[in-house]
Amino acid sequence: MKAIKLTDEQIEQYSYADVAFLVLETNGKKMKIQDLFKEVIKAMKLPESYFESKIGDFFGLISTDKRFLMLEKGFWDLRDNHAKKIIIDDEEEEEEDLGESLDESLDEDEMSDEEINYDNDQVDDDDEEDDLKDLVIMDDAEEQDMM
Repeated sequence: MKAIKLTDEQIEQYSYADVAFLVLETNGKKMKIQDLFKEVIKAMKLPESYFESKIGDFFGLISTDKRFLMLEKGFWDLRDNHAKKIIIDDEEEEEEDLGESLDESLDEDEMSDEEINYDNDQVDDDDEEDDLKDLVIMDDAEEQDMM
């Protein structure tokens, strides 16, 4: 495992999560959270007693940081190392393009009711005006007179 060496300026500027990112990136392999935090403590030149008091904070920090990914059996790694690869097949795109152009060439008159997309979820705004016709606005003086 490669040791991370930080300058005093970097130690002041970097958070635990930033140092953990460097550790995982440099070593290139997943790590258990305890081992990862020990490496962070070592890199930041903190006393070993810091481990017991701050491991919970460290867990909360990296579990909310989108750069990290929790794996099975308590291992953590960088999310970038586990990104899904998307393969685009050009043949499928050509088939979809042909289908779209055929649909566009048909007039709405030629399409059946099932093929036409009707928006049945429109809200009639006129109902709102009817709800407000009995609304009375009173100022504070009028309200006290009624009491």
